[in-house]
Formats: sequence, C-alpha cells, structure tokens
Amino acid sequence: MSIQGIDEITYGAQDLDTCSRFFADWGLTLVDEAPQRRVFECLNGCRVVVAHSDAADVPPGVEADPTLREVVWSVGTTAELDALRTRLQDQPGYVDDGERIGCTDPNGLAVRVQVTRKRPVALTSAVTNTWSERRRINQRAPAYDRATPVEVGHVVFFVTDLAATAGFYEERLGFVMSDRYPGRGAFMRCAPEGGHHDLFLLQPPEPRKGLNHVAFTVRDLHEVVGGGLHMSRQGWKTELGPGRHPISSAMFWYIENPAGALVEYYTDEDELTAEWVPREFTPGPTVFAEWAIKGGIDGHTRRQVNAEAPSGRFMTDKPKS
Repeated sequence: MSIQGIDEITYGAQDLDTCSRFFADWGLTLVDEAPQRRVFECLNGCRVVVAHSDAADVPPGVEADPTLREVVWSVGTTAELDALRTRLQDQPGYVDDGERIGCTDPNGLAVRVQVTRKRPVALTSAVTNTWSERRRINQRAPAYDRATPVEVGHVVFFVTDLAATAGFYEERLGFVMSDRYPGRGAFMRCAPEGGHHDLFLLQPPEPRKGLNHVAFTVRDLHEVVGGGLHMSRQGWKTELGPGRHPISSAMFWYIENPAGALVEYYTDEDELTAEWVPREFTPGPTVFAEWAIKGGIDGHTRRQVNAEAPSGRFMTDKPKS
C-alpha cells in the first residue's frame, strides 16, 4: 500500500474572482464554476479547488482564511483504499463516503484519500547538455511564454508538534522520511521510491499552525523561468526566485497567492529509493537556497526587479563611460 501523491487540494478564501484570475494566470484550467466554488485542473487532472470561506461543506482550516483547508492524497486501487480504512478509522474526524476516506491530522488539517483520478500525460521536456553527456544535438532548448503545471507536487505546513504530525504520516499513511531538520523540520515522501518530498512539515521556533506554500511541478528549468516571468507581467508579486534548493536540488520560483501563503513552480528534484539514508541539516539561509533572487525578475525588462532596463539592440551598444 503506497500513497501515490496529491490528487486534489482545497483552499478557503473570500475573493473568488481574484483567486480565479490568479490560478488562470498560474496556468491551470477552470473546469467548474459555481457561486461558492471554482475548480481548476493541472495537466494530469490534479485538481485545485477554491471554495468560499462561508461554504458549508469545506473542512475548517488550521488558521484564518485564506489558507489551505484540505489535502486529498491518492492510491492506485480500491484494495489499497480499503487497507487504509483500517489504519484511519480510529482517528479524529474520520469520514468515509465510499469513494473518499479521511480524518484530521495532529496539526488539525483535513486529510483525505481516494483512488486517483489523475491521468497519464506524455510531455516533452528540456534535454541538458553537460560536459560528460551531450544529448541535445542540432536543437535548441525550449523557452516558455508561461507555465502549465503538471500537478501539485508537494505541500508545506507549519506545525506545533512535529513529532506527532510526522509520526501520523509515517504510521498511518506509510510516508517515508527523506531528510530532517532535527526537532524543526521533516521532508517526507509518499513511498520509498519517488521525488525528494511530497510533504514538508516545519516547526518554527515559536510553534504555530498554518500553510507555508503549495508547490506545482513543471517540466524543466525553462518552464520555471517562463512561468515566473509571465506571473510578473500579469502583476503578481514574487516572494523569492528563481533559485535552487540544495537539499532537494530543485529549481524554484515562489509567488504570493491570494488564496493563501505562497505557491511555487519547481522542477529537477532528486529522485530517491528505499536505499536512501535520511540526512540531518541545521536550518539556515544557505541550506534553504544555494542562490535565489529576492523579488524575482521583472517580466518586461528581464532583469532583477527594480534594476535598470536594457537599452539598445545589443548590450554592447551602451556608450563608453
């Protein structure tokens, strides 16, 4: 029995129109619209729901809206879903409608599991030429005018009891520890084989509950950059990026999200197996990011935000000073 990944997330927010404009710019497809709910899909069918804060059928959040109210994880078969019933039925807030089961995790978040509704997708991604391997021959690397996320790749939460919350995901859902900030953070993946993390739990020095960010997988570094530049041109604010996480090797770009906290484009994370031995790190700026651009790159000038725009047809057109 292995969780496969995230099938659906639900935000609670007041301003659905602004959230809808944001997620359309982010690259998602609107598939359903109602007065109190907007439903979007990624390329593989992974869903992002934005529900009005007053919607009666949305679980309560761990903090005030706007924030993430619910995470739906997936399994591959009904037999695997049945196996999880016995693991979760004694947990607080247990629910079971026949197709989706769930409970409340120790941090207060609504956690659900269903047989996956995602569909396989065939995508062409960038091929990188390195010193030792030249695989891109007689072709250019891609460039993107915007991003089209493949799926929701991971979620990150602030927690008040790291040990209890991490233990729940390990013992009840079968998650595996990838790396740790001892006593402060847990990078966890759904199964022994998979990307570096599907869930990151972070206990701040003054513990609190809340959403840190939701991360969307894109094809390659070029799509991270193209997506970030497009969001800049649409007027959305970058928190940090582009940049690179040394712990997972992933390239990233973080944008402020009107539905709650931050969202991230990311790609090129490490792939792990059961032989991987979790490492321990001390939190710090250089551990979080090998390098990063505060405020992002302006989508019009293609330079760091507030930097002087280029002039002339060539940079060498600048007169000598």
